[in-house]
This record gives sequence, structure tokens and C-alpha cells, in this order.
Amino acid sequence: MDEKQMKEIEELENIKVDHSYTADDIQVLEGLEAVRKRPGMYIGSTSEKGLHHLVWEIVDNSIDEALAGFASDIEISIEKGDIIRVSDNGRGMPTGIVEKSGISGVETIFTILHAGGKFGGGAYKVSGGLHGVGASVVNALSEWLEVTVYQNGNIYAMRFENGGKPQGPLEVIGETDKHGSTVRFKADAEIFKETQVYDFDTLNTRIRQLAFLNKGIKLVLRDERGEEPKEIVYKYDGGLRQYVEYLNKNKNVLHEEVVYVEGVEEGILAEIALQYNDGYMPNIYSFCNNINTAEGGTHEDGFRLALTRIINAYARDNGMIKKDETLAGDDVREGLTAIISIKHPDPQYEGQTKTKLGNSEVRKIVSSILGEQLERFFMENPSTAKVIVDKAILASKARMAAKKARELTRRKNALEISSLPGKLADCSSKDASECEIYIVEGDSAGGSAKQGRNSKFQAILPLRGKILNVEKARLQRIFENNEIRSMITAFGCGIGEEMDISKLRYHKIIIMTDADVDGAHICTLMLTFFYRYLRPIIEGGYVYIAMPPLFKLQKGQRVEYVYDEAGRDEILAQMGENVNIQRYKGLGEMNPEQLWETTMDPNVRTLKQVNIDDAMVADSVFEMLMGEEVAPRREFIQENAVYADIDI
Repeated sequence: MDEKQMKEIEELENIKVDHSYTADDIQVLEGLEAVRKRPGMYIGSTSEKGLHHLVWEIVDNSIDEALAGFASDIEISIEKGDIIRVSDNGRGMPTGIVEKSGISGVETIFTILHAGGKFGGGAYKVSGGLHGVGASVVNALSEWLEVTVYQNGNIYAMRFENGGKPQGPLEVIGETDKHGSTVRFKADAEIFKETQVYDFDTLNTRIRQLAFLNKGIKLVLRDERGEEPKEIVYKYDGGLRQYVEYLNKNKNVLHEEVVYVEGVEEGILAEIALQYNDGYMPNIYSFCNNINTAEGGTHEDGFRLALTRIINAYARDNGMIKKDETLAGDDVREGLTAIISIKHPDPQYEGQTKTKLGNSEVRKIVSSILGEQLERFFMENPSTAKVIVDKAILASKARMAAKKARELTRRKNALEISSLPGKLADCSSKDASECEIYIVEGDSAGGSAKQGRNSKFQAILPLRGKILNVEKARLQRIFENNEIRSMITAFGCGIGEEMDISKLRYHKIIIMTDADVDGAHICTLMLTFFYRYLRPIIEGGYVYIAMPPLFKLQKGQRVEYVYDEAGRDEILAQMGENVNIQRYKGLGEMNPEQLWETTMDPNVRTLKQVNIDDAMVADSVFEMLMGEEVAPRREFIQENAVYADIDI
């Protein structure tokens, strides 16, 4: 990195924004609309996820103040009664009168939609909360909200109730030598009918992530609801380096040092950290202004281009591959864990969900910064460079070997039924939206399912034994596995980066296994495969888990199927004595009629839909449960055994 870039980075990281942040900087774009009538438009949903979104909106404001160079400490507390308190030691929200609204800056921020200091490029250089709806939406969806501002030697306070109604103007209630803001609020039970209880782990995961992404900022999370208050303090001076180390903690890394680059071009700061492990799956996560861009975007494009270009150039220049050979993008990303984080003054996202970055200039900037610095790193660290290139070359050879195996899983076209797996009992309908396929454990259960199904829209694919654990296997072995190959062929949509979800032949893929330990293991193996190689079918909501009954209770002509011990005891209490109880140890014990009545009839069956709320958490759990390291798996089992439903 040259002297000019060093200076620019220093300016972005250490020098405060030159502009003021007073009441005059608050720009009012439009009045507050009926947020309470349509909360989903602003926070996604009124479920547990939407409840936690309220916290992120307030925390993001404090993070923005820290990014501007004015705050170093942020505290998030869950008080008794699930009241949230967020404090920072920044400048404090503007307390003067806003000319356009005629009320104080605090009241403007919390009562007028699209009012904030983030629109004119004045008060903040970069910001996550670009829409300016955060504080006012939280207020609108709260039973009550209190704001305290420490500024100019005074303590200012204001309270809102019943969905954002001011209980009086902003008042001075005392003196202080502190500076900063504190927001306390109680989510409204009329809006969040499902739950108003905050999950500590959900908050903890995001707060830790924010600490990694913003090096040097101290974030404190407290839970004051229990008898003994819980507190976790995060402060990562190593930033993204430590983030990659954290993500790789259960993996065997190929080089100790995390490769870290940073640079700034055209006022856009880019940070990248990467490290390879001996696994086969790449885990690349990207962020823009602390927002996880789950669908990637131009910053990821630039990263991929530079990584592929530099590794190929190094391999050719050092005689590791022939001049006419090329390592593919998949090859150079095998076993890679990487974080890409950019800070952009004017990010453009595709869609309202902020999950894909669209700024075209970012592609070139990230590619340039990574390309130049990774090339220098390889020259200065030849042993690490060799390990990385060797890994890519091995991946390339395995990819070529897997190519033939992959061809066996492809259907030439939808009409060639003969190319489908022999053991698949397909349905007659060709309308994917109504078709469903049951992945069934064993030939016995498969036989009952085939006889009991509705053959118009229900297909049955029995699997023999446990499928391959893809977490410990390269692509070649995966394509050689008969059970996996049968699934890929039956689904018809391809696999990995070649996957075309529009060609999926069934819009319900239902995993149906025995309700025992072996069945749970087979289900986990299948979910691991889907998550790693067919993730769009999970993201699209196409994957389900069937819930077969555990018991059949019969007294005379009355027959009841129940799914757990609690249900059994409840029905027994109703039926009285002389009840015949049958405990199903496997699906194969049910005849076709029973299997249809309990597990396959759309009118009465129970299905659990599989979804991915947080890909990063899912990734680490799959790695821990299915990977090579035993210690983290043992620790997880010990911690979570209390939640297991064990039938002895």
C-alpha cells in the first residue's frame, strides 16, 4: 500500500467528519405514515425477527455515530420486562429546533418518517440506515419510548407513548459532563402479538458481528432479566482478521496468517481478510456499511475476479501449471473463508432488502485493491502462496475427475423418463408447483409410501442407508454416491453453481425418516447436502421434514395418532382405561393406509418447512456437527442435551 492510500485510510478511519450535526442538518423528506397499520413494510414482519429488527435500527444509529468518529463505546441492555436500552458516547442527538418541522431535532427524528442526518452527505460519510426510517419506526411500534441526550453540559429527556405520541416537548432535566444518547423502549404487544421476548443468542450474534466489522469499537451486551445479570464485552482491534479466525476456529487451516488487505479509492474503503482451510466448501461473506449483502453484488464480483487472476498468474509464473492451463474460480475458492467489507458513501442496493450491492464502480475498486496487495503478499510469502496454489491445483484435478460423474446426474430433457432413477416412483403430473417428492428411508417404508400415496402429485424416492457426509467429501466422491446421484437426477435442477432452480421438478421436497436417532442422523446428512450444494431449494422454501406419529392409540372404534409423549398422555387421560397403545419404531411398521392418514395426506399431515434465517450461523453449525473436529461437537451436545426429547 502506497503512502497516499495509507493517508486516505487514516483520514477515513481516524478523522472525524468535518460537517456539523445540529438541528439544521436534519432533513425532513415526508411525514410519518401509518407505520402501525403496515409494520411489515418497514421491519419485514411482526414475528420474533421483526421484534429484533427494532434493536438493530437503534444500534445502527449508534454505529453510524462511531463510524463518523464520535463514539467509541456502545452498550445494549435487555432490562427486566424485555425493555431495550441502547447507549453511546457520541455527540448526542440534535436538541435544537429544526426549521422545517418547528420541533426539536430529537422529536423530529422520532416522529417524522425519513427524517435524519444521512441524506445530504453532511452529518455522516457512511451509514447503514440510509432510509432514515429507523428511529421513527421503532417509536411507532413501541408501547413507550424514552430518549435521553447528554449534550452541551445538559441532560435532555423526552418520552413517547402509545405508538409514538410525545408526552411533552424535549426538556432539560439536569446537568452533566457526559456526551451521548440513550434510547429505552418497550415493544408494543398489540403489534408483536407472537412474542415480545428477546432472544439473547440472536442479539449476541449480531453484536459480535458488528464488533468484528468495526475494529476498535467497544460493544457491550447485557441481559438483566435473570437473577444473575449476564454481560459480554466485544472489542476487536484486529477487526476482519479476527473475524476470519473466529469462522475458521473449528477447521484445520492451511496457513496460520490471515491474509488481510485494505485500501481506499474514490472515497470507498475496502477491507478483505481471507484464510484457507482443508475443507472443500468456500465460505465468503460480504458487507456494505455493516449490512450483510447475502446475495453478494459488485464487491464480491471484484473479489472473485482478482483472486482468480492473481492465483493463476502466480501459478504460471512459478511453473506450477502450464502456460495454457487455467484454474477455475471454483478451484481457487475451495476451502476459502473470506470476509469482504466496504464502506461506501452512496451505496445502491438491488431491491428493498439490501441484500445485493449494485454499484458498478465497486467491482473495479475491490478488484484493484485486492489484486495489487495479494500479488505483493504472494511475493513476500512464497510458502503461503505455494500452499494456496497447491490447494487450487488439487481442486482442479478433482473437478475434472468429477465432470464425468456429474454427467451421469443430468437429465437430457424432461421427457426422457428413462433417465430418471430406477427406484423413483414418479408422479403423473408435470406441474412442478403441485408436485411433491418424498425422500424415504429404506425399501420397506418406501414400499408402503408408494402404495399409500396419491400418484397424481406425489413421487417417492427410497434411499438405502445413510447418504455420504458431504462435509467431509470432495465433489468427485459426492457424484459417485448412488443415493445422492438419484436425488440430483430426480430433482432435475442441477447442482452447485450450474443449478437452475426453474427446472426443479417438485416444489415440495419432503424428507421422511424414522423418528429415532438414526432417522435424525439421515435427515441431518440430507440437510447438509442440500445446504452445501442445493441451497436455493432451501432458500426458496421447497424443503420440508415430515412428522410421522410416534404412537397409535385405539379404544374400540376410536383411533388417535399422536406425535409425542405429551400428546399420548393427554389422549390417554381422555380415553380412560383399556387403551391399546402402539409405539411406532419406524415408518416400515405402518401399512400404506396408516402412512397416508398420518404423514402423507395434505389435509391432515404435519410438515416442518426448512429455512435459513442466518446462513453464517447455519454454516458454522453444519461444520461443527458434520466436520472433522470432535471437541466442538461434544461441547454442543453437552450444552444442548437438556433440550433433547429422549425416550428410554
